[in-house]
Amino acid sequence: MKSEQFSAEIATALPEIMTSDRFLRVALTTLQKVPKLQTCSQESLCQALLDCASLGLEPDNRRAHLIPYGNNVQLIVDYKGVVELVMRNGDVRKLHADIVYEKDVFEYDRGEVTKHSIVFDKDRGQPIAAYCIATLKSGETSAAVMTVDEINAIRDKAKSGKSDPWVNHWGEMAKKTVFKRLAKWLPMTPEVKAAAEYGDDPVLNAKPIAAPIFDSDFLPETDEITMNDETIPEGVNA
Repeated sequence: MKSEQFSAEIATALPEIMTSDRFLRVALTTLQKVPKLQTCSQESLCQALLDCASLGLEPDNRRAHLIPYGNNVQLIVDYKGVVELVMRNGDVRKLHADIVYEKDVFEYDRGEVTKHSIVFDKDRGQPIAAYCIATLKSGETSAAVMTVDEINAIRDKAKSGKSDPWVNHWGEMAKKTVFKRLAKWLPMTPEVKAAAEYGDDPVLNAKPIAAPIFDSDFLPETDEITMNDETIPEGVNA
């Protein structure tokens, strides 16, 4: 990851608004926070980072998550990452998603969310639904609503359904799920569509966004790799 060759590949994949130095610093920090990533294959880790760079997102485990899945790394883009890409590309003027709880006042009529009132000083109960509203550049609005059962049914079919984003960030993943249903009716760039979909398929069957760059000379042959001036013992991939 510190090699000039990989840094150059990341720089090529990134949009102009981001630098490879910052991107790789964020990636190395994520590896230190999630040690299990260091036991995954170098090829899958580097490919996930290239895909993340191609989308123009940092692998900070907030907008884009690096998830160890067996011996492979899976990239999952959550709702915050999708929103950032949507707003950056100007396809949608405004995008709002939220979770509806039992004691909220929520009204949905003929494809429109007409009311969502929250009393913050009281227990809101359990989540019952999620919704997303998009306002296009023309001023036209479109909305989608999904129940918790519908969202969890999709979660349970995904290989990543028991991974960190769904376990610790259910609300963000629920928002992403309902956004994906709404996205069928929205004009979006290929990059945003790829970001919304990436990570929903088993990692072994996922199609890379960036063209694979690995050959016999790309990955290091040494048994030790230095990360932030600390040596990782032999047998641990990074």
